[in-house]
Amino acid sequence: MKQLITVDEFIIRKQQDLPYATGELSGLLRDICLACKIISREVNKAGLADIIGLAGVENASGETVQKLDILADEILQACLQNSGECCGIASEEQESFVAFENCKKAKYVVAFDPLDGSSNIDVNVSIGTIFAIYRRNSLDGPCTLEDFLQDGAEQVAAGYVLYGSSTMLVYTTGQGVNGFTLDPSIGEFCLSHPDIKIPESKNYSVNQSRYKTFPEGVRRFIDDCVEEDMRFRYTGSMVADVHRTLIKGGIFMYPSSPSSSSGKLRLLYECNPMAFVIEQAGGAATNGQERIMELEIQQLHQRTPVYIGSKGLVERLSEKMELLPNF
Repeated sequence: MKQLITVDEFIIRKQQDLPYATGELSGLLRDICLACKIISREVNKAGLADIIGLAGVENASGETVQKLDILADEILQACLQNSGECCGIASEEQESFVAFENCKKAKYVVAFDPLDGSSNIDVNVSIGTIFAIYRRNSLDGPCTLEDFLQDGAEQVAAGYVLYGSSTMLVYTTGQGVNGFTLDPSIGEFCLSHPDIKIPESKNYSVNQSRYKTFPEGVRRFIDDCVEEDMRFRYTGSMVADVHRTLIKGGIFMYPSSPSSSSGKLRLLYECNPMAFVIEQAGGAATNGQERIMELEIQQLHQRTPVYIGSKGLVERLSEKMELLPNF
């Protein structure tokens, strides 16, 4: 029988490899896992309970909020506040960050997209949770805005949970990428994809129906993809599309457009954590000219174009973008 290694066991083993580790980050990762188990349970009840459909409000980015968006946001905030290892959170669903008064001495802050791809909830397409953990910069007292406005390169851990045919956790602490699949019979995430490395392949993922609105460099790159008979795959959920890209190889693209000149995806909640994962698996992530994790972040809900995936394809796309002006 294959030995089962739970995510808790894995985290503890990795902690023991670091003589300076004190356990706070490990505890925080376990708390995020607990929150995502609860979210997974609720997602699996969608259609049976009154938790699908629109909530009748908009989030901080002006997007229509689903009922499950709100529920996932509340679950993550509650689990992280109870953990004692996190002094505050920033969520895509909230206008500003939240400082936890009961955890002023905690060393970390967490930024998250509680339910990425939520527009797909009602049609039962894979969705997910994305998270990023930073060591706070402020010395004591409540956390501050500056604790969250750190470059992606300052992340100490990041990952996502995919709620699909199975529930899967993928995360990194800067020592490679590992994947864990939730075994519902025992309620534990178990190691299923050790030391993930992104392969080179001929897959590309983009909302090609908006081709005419893309920068010319992106259009030329897509023309090359079609000419080379590359495989086109697109779900419309960043977690699902980037996960497939991580496992199968290829490139995921979300360009700028005339209506979204700064891009649409959020740097703090989506692009930075996904870039950390992909880079640790041997891939690359760029906005077309600069590395995603080196972009200066000035506000919580800042947006950016993103091109992420196998290093070879990202480099080819970047060459196209350098040859031609963006919007």
